[in-house]
Parts: sequence; structure tokens; C-alpha cells
Amino acid sequence: MAAMDFYRYLTLVLLLHMCSGLSLDTVREFLTREEDTIVFSLIERAKYPLNTPAYDPAAAAAAAGHLHNASFAEMFVRESEAVQAKAGRYQSLQEIPFSPFRVPFTLAPPFNFTRELYPAAAFVNVNDDIWSMYFNQLLPLLAKNGDDGNYAATVSSDLVCLQALSRRINYGRYVAEVKFIGDQQNYTTLIRNKDKDALMKLLTSEAQEDVVKRRVQKKAMVFGQNVTLDGPVETGNSNSSQANFEADPSLVYKLYDQWVIPLTKQVEVEYLLHRLD
Repeated sequence: MAAMDFYRYLTLVLLLHMCSGLSLDTVREFLTREEDTIVFSLIERAKYPLNTPAYDPAAAAAAAGHLHNASFAEMFVRESEAVQAKAGRYQSLQEIPFSPFRVPFTLAPPFNFTRELYPAAAFVNVNDDIWSMYFNQLLPLLAKNGDDGNYAATVSSDLVCLQALSRRINYGRYVAEVKFIGDQQNYTTLIRNKDKDALMKLLTSEAQEDVVKRRVQKKAMVFGQNVTLDGPVETGNSNSSQANFEADPSLVYKLYDQWVIPLTKQVEVEYLLHRLD
């Protein structure tokens, strides 16, 4: 009887997915669109130098005249997300704040967001890893050394980058849900055995990953061109310098290769491990 109830449940879940429109095609379309957002956000952040004081808690304390244990960037992100939470940004499960808030009300008109994720696994996210990766590894490679004092504009562009990366990477929950529905028998066996390595192998497609990495690199080349009216478009190829790009295409490739794709798959595995809870 229990087995029959379980299969009825899976059938119901499949029907709900058919109604919600979540499919492998819609997931891939979303991820492809997010590539554009990420590349443009990196180009925007690359306009500003590193502006190190924005990330130094001591500098924030000196400016405020009293002790701070958070940098200007941390405070900016926290306060910005608090406003966005009141505006309803995080009603959608696609958006996950870096600073969790309990908001008793929202100023936004009500909207019934679809709930494609399995409730017991919907909480999975790697925002802490994204935060650490962005500030400690990516940003020093993206921004040139220097300080122009435009700290508010700088950390505002940081927030856009962080939110785009979080949305893209944590969307791995939706990727995992679609893959689970498409191959329930194999995934269910591995989930029950808590076999992380086998789950990672099953959900990995190296060929598809290679396509994504080369595509985002090309987008960075196209979106970051120097366009002039009196000559050919500079693309950084052949005789052009890599510095002609507004954001280094090889860095965008590295971002996806070393961080975005691995973290996304980490989200997928963690989601799947809770999929039968």
C-alpha cells in the first residue's frame, strides 16, 4: 500500500510539473538568459577600480566614528536586501537573500508564484560560498587596482553581480528537480543510498558544460567590444589586445569553469539528497 501511495505521489508531482511548465527546455532557456545578465553585470563592475576601503570594516568604522564589525559593502548589501524584501523580491523562490530577513508584510501587489520545488529541499543554497568566491577570488581578477572613491556605485554593482550569480547557481534546484522527474528510478535509488559521487556523475554532462563555457566566453567578447563609428569593431582577436574588452572573456570562462558550474552541481546534489525527505 505504501509503495502504491508513493507512485501515486510521483504521478501527482509529474502532473504538477506539466501544469507549471517546468521542463528541461525552460530550465536551459532560463540559464541561457542568465548568462547575459551575468556578463553585463561583470562589465558594469569592471568599470570601477578595486576600491579596497569599501570592503574594509576598519574603514567603515573610521567613517562612522565608532566600531563596526562589517564593511561598507556588507552593510550596503544588508540594507539593500532589507528594502527589497519589503518590496517582495524574495517571495519568488528564485531569489535568495545573502542576509535572511523575516518580513511580516510586503509592499508589492500579491502574486501567486508557482512552487515547482520540493518543499523539503527548497531551502538548499550556496550563498555563503558565492559570497566568499566573489570577494576573495573573482573580484581581485575582475577589477583593476586603484581607488576612485565611488564606493556606493561600486558596491551597488557588486550587489547586482552577487544577485545574478546567486540566482543562476541556486537555480540548480530547478535543474535537479527536472532531472529527477525525468529519471525517477535511477535518482531514487542513488538518493536512498546517499551516494553523492554517483549522483554527481549521473547529473553531469561534460559536453554540455563545455558548450556553456565557450558560449559565455563568446558573449563576453561580443558584449564587451569597443564599438567605433569610423572603423571595424574591435573584438580583441588577432592583433587586438585583451585589454580592449570591458571584461576579460577568459575570466568569464574561468568563472563558469571553476565556480559557477561546480557550485551549481553542488546545489543539485544537495537538493536531490533531500528530494525524498
